[in-house]
Amino acid sequence: MIKVFQSLWNKKQEKTLPSLSKDNVPSHVAIIMDGNGRWANRRGLPRIVGHQTGMKAVKRAAIAADEIGVKYLTMYAFSTENWKRPKDEVDFLMRLPEEFLAIELEELIEKNVRIHMMGHPEDLPPHTIAAMEEAISRTRNNTGLVLNFALNYGSRRELKEAFRKAAEDIAAGRLSPEVFTEEWIDSHLQTSGIPDPDLLIRTGGELRLSNFMLWQLAYSELWFTDIYWPEFGRDHFYQAIAEYQRRTRRYGGLS
Repeated sequence: MIKVFQSLWNKKQEKTLPSLSKDNVPSHVAIIMDGNGRWANRRGLPRIVGHQTGMKAVKRAAIAADEIGVKYLTMYAFSTENWKRPKDEVDFLMRLPEEFLAIELEELIEKNVRIHMMGHPEDLPPHTIAAMEEAISRTRNNTGLVLNFALNYGSRRELKEAFRKAAEDIAAGRLSPEVFTEEWIDSHLQTSGIPDPDLLIRTGGELRLSNFMLWQLAYSELWFTDIYWPEFGRDHFYQAIAEYQRRTRRYGGLS
């Protein structure tokens, strides 16, 4: 009976999804996962319940991205500014990667997903780093979707460190101003080796970048939704892809 219900539900979901072209799929999708706390508050629940429920949306987004052929999926999990939140909430957020990977890592391995992380690990607690390092190590040789967690990440700090490195190298004669190019900057950012996002999705109704990949998002398509992150599902992901496919990317060229 359960299998019959699941089959009917899957068919219903397929009918509600927009028609997508396999020939125009964004290679890299980035997501600002916003609205966990407000989702919980509206239900009279602690904010941490919203964060915990949001883990299920991470899995749904990863599955949807893998299904359609997205190669890189970057999730903004914790920003350098999020340390300003109450200590009990921050402590809970630092446990989430460990909890998520304990539940989902085996399935991610089966699906050939490779875990990646960008950010500043030196500020993270040991148990968070240990969970991420294990996942990265165990999926290192996988060749499918790259699931990239931006954890303790801030774009201004990332850029500051890249520019400081350039200044030091120029002063020491290791780098000439002539080769201080956009390509040099790209290679010294934490996304080195990963293409810039083609599409940015932000949930929760806010219309800003919140210090997320400010350099890399220069020509990304942006898609905002009022849906809170714990409610974000496969259909919402494909709505964003459908909107992306309706747009023409000009990169500053003629319309």
